[in-house]
Amino acid sequence: MDSNTNLGGNVALLIDADNASPASLDPVLTVLAELGTVNIRRVYGNWRKPALKSWAEMTLKYGIEPYQQFDITKGKNATDMRMTIDAMDLLFRGRVTGFGILSSDSDFMPLAMRIGQEGLPVYGFGTSKTPEGFRKACRRFIDVTALIKAHEQESADDSTVAANHQNGTVDDEMLRLLIDAYNSTKRDERGFANLSAVGQRAGNRSSFDTRNYGFTRLSDLIEAVPNFQVERRDNGQIFVKRVR
Repeated sequence: MDSNTNLGGNVALLIDADNASPASLDPVLTVLAELGTVNIRRVYGNWRKPALKSWAEMTLKYGIEPYQQFDITKGKNATDMRMTIDAMDLLFRGRVTGFGILSSDSDFMPLAMRIGQEGLPVYGFGTSKTPEGFRKACRRFIDVTALIKAHEQESADDSTVAANHQNGTVDDEMLRLLIDAYNSTKRDERGFANLSAVGQRAGNRSSFDTRNYGFTRLSDLIEAVPNFQVERRDNGQIFVKRVR
C-alpha cells in the first residue's frame, strides 16, 4: 500500500467499458481509496452495443455517469479520445488529486504520462495482456484478473463469518463491507487499522450511512459488531482490529 495515502483526495475514475470488466469495480474502488474519495465516476462506451448491458446496470448501482460515444468508423471506437479529452479537462481544472483508468488499451499511455508530469498519481487497472507502455506509465498498475480472484476468495472466506454472525443490528452485507474495507487498509504491528481509513474504503464501495443502522457514528456501529476490537488512543484517533 502506498505510504503517501491521502484520504482527503478527490479521485476521478474513468472507465473504458469496451476494455474493462464490471466484475472488477468493487476491488478497483477499494484500491483507489488509497488516493482518496472517488467522487468522479465515469464510464464511456457506445451504449447501443448489447455487450455493454452489464456496465449499464452498474451505473445506477454505483453512481457512475455513463458517457455515450458512437463508433465513428466501423471497427474502431472513439472512446479513448473522449476519455482523454475529459481527463485533461479534469486535470487542468485543478480539483482532482488522482486518477484511476480502468482499461487494457495501450492508447492511454500518453495520457497517464501527461498526468504524471503534473505530479498527480495515476492508477491503471487492466488485464495481464495490457501493453507494457501503459503499465509503466502509471504510478501503479494492477492486474484486474488477479484483483478479482483475490476479492472473490476474500468474499468466500468472509461469507463463512457472515453466516455465523449473530448481531441483528448490522446485516451480513454491511459486515462483509466492513471486513473487506479493513482487509484493504494499512495496519500497524499489532494489527490495528485507523477507523477513518476503514470508513474511507467502505465509503468508496457503498453509499452507506451509519444512521441507517441506528448509529450516529461509525465508531458506535463497529463497536456493536463482535468481529472487531476498538481501541481509542491518546491522540484521539480510533483504531480497529478484526478478531474473528
